[in-house]
Amino acid sequence: MFSFRGARIASVGRAIVTGGIAACFLLIPRPCLSGETEGLCVVRPADTGEALVNSGMGWTFHYYSNILRNYGSKLEPSDTLDDFPGLSTIYLRLPWSYIEPEEGKFDWSVVDAPSQRWIDKGKRVAFRFTCSESWMRYATPKWVQDAGAKGYNFRPGTLDEEGPFWEPDYADPVFLEKLDRFLAAAAARYDGSPHVDFIDVGSFGVWGEGHTFYSTKVSYPPELVKQHIDLHAKHFKKTLLAVNDDFVFLGASNFPSDIERDLAVEPIRYGLQKGMTLRDDSILVQPPPRQYFHADMAQWFWPKFPVILECEHYGSSRNRGAWGDGSWYLRAVEEYHASYVSIHWWPREFLNEQRDLIDRINRRLGYRLQLREAVWPSRIQTNERLNLSMTWANAGVAPCYHGGHAAVTLKDIRGGIVAVFVEERFTIAQLQVGPPGKAPENPVKSSFGFAPNMPTGKFDLFVSVGDRIGAPEIALPLGSHDGHRRYRLGEIEVVGD
Repeated sequence: MFSFRGARIASVGRAIVTGGIAACFLLIPRPCLSGETEGLCVVRPADTGEALVNSGMGWTFHYYSNILRNYGSKLEPSDTLDDFPGLSTIYLRLPWSYIEPEEGKFDWSVVDAPSQRWIDKGKRVAFRFTCSESWMRYATPKWVQDAGAKGYNFRPGTLDEEGPFWEPDYADPVFLEKLDRFLAAAAARYDGSPHVDFIDVGSFGVWGEGHTFYSTKVSYPPELVKQHIDLHAKHFKKTLLAVNDDFVFLGASNFPSDIERDLAVEPIRYGLQKGMTLRDDSILVQPPPRQYFHADMAQWFWPKFPVILECEHYGSSRNRGAWGDGSWYLRAVEEYHASYVSIHWWPREFLNEQRDLIDRINRRLGYRLQLREAVWPSRIQTNERLNLSMTWANAGVAPCYHGGHAAVTLKDIRGGIVAVFVEERFTIAQLQVGPPGKAPENPVKSSFGFAPNMPTGKFDLFVSVGDRIGAPEIALPLGSHDGHRRYRLGEIEVVGD
């Protein structure tokens, strides 16, 4: 049972009054000033509004966007865009032929060199390996064609025997055999890596987008798309895979009929059954009312998996008049319950022109865990149980899928950890999302006993969210922290019995 008797809690200006004694400030938590055993510290922190970099969410920067010079080529090797708020993941989308120029001989440096620049900064990477491009002849390596794989010459949007580009027949058995071996090699390096957020099923369609209407316009049956999904699932058993919303086009159809769409969504539902997420690739190519098409599909995915949004190349969308004031990007985040959005342009030009939009998206993107209130005794004896009350909310649009546990850490004056208490019965994944400003609150009451060797004295009290043994993992929108994702709320005095 929790006994907070004798406590009168009321808001006075920026302070909370507890039993007649000013306890803690609202905006910047201060030490609890109560010296009474039955006095309470009550803290109601304000959200700092800052961008948070957490796993399973954030801005993804197209370092390679098919062409190697898009969009990381102007960055110095030491420039990791530390000034871009909320950037969490570097996205590398590039042709298979760059990695395996000869059969069985792999040049991974084109992937690993840029990856390590951001991994060194605690960020993550994501990949798409493509088999058809509209700007180079062989996105699939030429040796695959030489081995007997059938394909088509094309000019963008039309079959042409004299066309400068080559696209494989995606159902050709030789092509599929060689692709199988390539994916096996890629999975041996990257599957299950803690540094890799997701990998697209990118072997079907021009640019790996799941359609052929800017290449050959050859159509394929849903079973063939499912075969490409299966090839990826066969090898990537640990890392999250993403199916493309444009699989509904099944190759050639730009805007499928209702009957065609009902048939075409089968591969997308199949990917969901396989434990894959959805990538919408891409939105804001056209102005409203065609700004995006598949927010309805996202409803199948977002309750379980982080949805990925890619916008059109920003400059192209802006110049075409499809971007508008950018508000549709934020609206898409809301409607898709997106966890990832893309930086699909020269990053600092995009940042300079869209900083306000970026900040607004950061306050809603993915999950955003808010500590709405924390209550604890200002003074306690070592033979008493420490009763804590915390109220949590998720102010983002998506769940914190991997979960986490709230923990309270006590530190001495030198910053040494003297006690750690983890609430194991409640996981942050349980927090539901809501419209802006209306996230449901979840009160959590906990009770802990002190260790037999617990020292006495006044200690700083920190809150964090992380694993079951109290290691912090998730950044919170709180103020003062210790550099390790523990956030100071106030003080507690522990006295001997």
